[in-house]
Amino acid sequence: MKLKNKVALITGSNRGIGKGIAMDMAEQGADIVINYRSHADEAQQVAADIVAMGRRAVAIAADCSSREQIDAMVDKAVAELGKIDICVCNAANTRRAAFLELSPADFQAVIDVTLLGVFNTAQACALDMVKRGEGGAILAISSSHAIIPFATAIAYGTCKAGINHMTHTMAEELLKDHIRANVLEPGWIDTPGERKFMTEDQIKEKASRLPWGRMGTIQEMAKAATFLCSDDASYITGATLRADGGFWLPSRGISSIKPS
Repeated sequence: MKLKNKVALITGSNRGIGKGIAMDMAEQGADIVINYRSHADEAQQVAADIVAMGRRAVAIAADCSSREQIDAMVDKAVAELGKIDICVCNAANTRRAAFLELSPADFQAVIDVTLLGVFNTAQACALDMVKRGEGGAILAISSSHAIIPFATAIAYGTCKAGINHMTHTMAEELLKDHIRANVLEPGWIDTPGERKFMTEDQIKEKASRLPWGRMGTIQEMAKAATFLCSDDASYITGATLRADGGFWLPSRGISSIKPS
């Protein structure tokens, strides 16, 4: 198993991509810290499913925008599971509105969880990793929004672009401690969160027009995350892995234009 004897903390892992990563890492031998801000019942079910695999799991409530809560979560995780080898910063918030209509309060709410939350979680986990002196792996879940601007998503996109730079800077500074820091950049992934903004019919129609002909799956993102945090990626740090089915490629916007 790729992650045998490792302990992984994954923020926002009660559902969606975070849950997928937690389950896949558990299947690969890791003990798991499940973080959630709400929906405690979902988090407890994820923990129960992981325990049923023969792994250890603990579900801990913490708002990633609060450094006090993140520090308490890390302390509790270390007390119960002994250490943190892997930190996956997945939690995010989004408020969709046109630039001229987005309120400063809503912009700040997205920043607090989606960008500041990565700083809080990664730094708290890295401090423990440095103290133990055994290295570690940090993975930030970014998005194709980091490089492609989307109308009504200015706050979210700004955060994701910042996450990329932040994580690459972490990688530079943590080289001496043998702590790897990488970015996973998903495209449009089929998650429960998408249902907040579109109907099933709208999702199906838009997904058919993606370059790969479909949305990505939670399982595909989970496997990519596990790889980046495993020893199979032991020489990879400061990297961004795009897992977007070619969504970012320039040709997606000009494929209908014939060369002269």
